[in-house]
Amino acid sequence: MNKVCAGGLYSIRKAISLLIFGACVFMSSCKGSETTWSAEARSPDGKMIATARTIENSGFGTGGIWTAVYLNWTTGSQPPIEILELADGPSAPGDTVVKMKWLTPTHLELLYKGSPQSVGFQAVKWADVEISVRDLSKETSNPAH
Repeated sequence: MNKVCAGGLYSIRKAISLLIFGACVFMSSCKGSETTWSAEARSPDGKMIATARTIENSGFGTGGIWTAVYLNWTTGSQPPIEILELADGPSAPGDTVVKMKWLTPTHLELLYKGSPQSVGFQAVKWADVEISVRDLSKETSNPAH
């Protein structure tokens, strides 16, 4: 009977060891979200600010990368509003994902390189600011004839 109890204790210890090991592996792989790139651009009149950031999620089955651009007033405590979301990030470390260019105090131009499928959300206007989006990968330089 002692052999049965000893075998049962060994099985329980082995199961507990495997559970602890599995929990450690799971916890170490769930870093959450990390900002890997960011930029900002103030409007010419200083009333608005556009901010962009690339977020990289990690974990089992939850890994992904995306870029979002937000628009907000420079004064006040209101949360920023998302105006563009891309379903990808930079192609290489140090690459710029989105260029933000204020054409006027009420017109923001967003430039990105990617496929049309990478645009998950695009606003065209917010708080009297017109927002235009251009895909730079579609543009080619034509030599003068």
